[in-house]
Amino acid sequence: MEKKPHFVRREFLPREVPSISLALLLAAVLLLNALLYLYLNKFYNSLGRVETDPGLCPFGHFKFGAVKNCSPWLSCEAINREVRKLKCVGEGAVKKVFLSEWKEKKVVLSQLTNSELKEDFLHGLKMLKALQSKYVVRLLGYCEQQFTILTEYHPLGSLRGLNETLHIPKYKGMNTWHRRLMLAIDYVSVIRYLHSSPLGTLVMCDSNDLDKVLSQYLLTSDFHVLVNDLDALPLVNRSAGRLVKCGHRELQGEFVAPEQRWPYGEDVPFEDDLMPPYDEKTDIWKIPDVSNFFLGHVEGSDIVRLHLFDIHAACKRKDPAERPSAQEVLDTYRKVLTLLIREAAMPGTREML
Repeated sequence: MEKKPHFVRREFLPREVPSISLALLLAAVLLLNALLYLYLNKFYNSLGRVETDPGLCPFGHFKFGAVKNCSPWLSCEAINREVRKLKCVGEGAVKKVFLSEWKEKKVVLSQLTNSELKEDFLHGLKMLKALQSKYVVRLLGYCEQQFTILTEYHPLGSLRGLNETLHIPKYKGMNTWHRRLMLAIDYVSVIRYLHSSPLGTLVMCDSNDLDKVLSQYLLTSDFHVLVNDLDALPLVNRSAGRLVKCGHRELQGEFVAPEQRWPYGEDVPFEDDLMPPYDEKTDIWKIPDVSNFFLGHVEGSDIVRLHLFDIHAACKRKDPAERPSAQEVLDTYRKVLTLLIREAAMPGTREML
């Protein structure tokens, strides 16, 4: 009878050590999860995940760089007097773009080139004024009489040059699955913002092929995405029965959504009046193709694609009504980022538990 306590003590002591180790491991996991939460929350705020921005000025004003005070948008007189053109850096169907200088700062001056498209130009200016936010390039001034717009300059240019930029030695450290997924999240955030903008549900119509889409967005020096060209943003208003059509010509190819293609076959000549209108779900159809460009072919990008397979398959549903909203896509992207960062930070934790 006296040996029984001794036997119990010998049975218990060896099991006490693993229990303490397990408790410490669980505590470490909880601590790491808390740190990951703070880390991701900081990232979401820094990447423009919310519309409200304490750095934004009141309507009709701007500031950028190290300047603390807001200034009124530059008027026709101020633009003519204070802005100096340096060189032409681009030209599209609607406007010509000049790298310019204002008070020793680089800026971008856009001017109408085709008088027949002045309505498109003025629509883009209207959108630019109304949609100022973390998602949109900063407006510095404009002159309607001279069809001129002044915006902030971003030296890395449009997203068409992303892969070339990531091969520059200075930016090679950014060429990771993590940073590329963050850019894709930025892009979907812009789409979500346009679909729930202060003006209503807006459709990004200048998006008939991948190259055209990429040309509409800028890559900032701190590797964020801003929408730059807002000339073609029609409004969807379901309650008023208002849908949209992106232009008046026939659209073709797998990049555009099925509902954007001529539905009556090759035997029936295209007629704009017979083409059915559609809604913002055309933007959702294109998200997988644009994100695939963002992800590139770096180590880990295929794992990201695997995690995004289901949501991308949903984006490609033929029936627009069955596709997810931009908010649902954004939520999924964020969850995948959180999951993959957690797995990268805690390899083998599941097996240890």
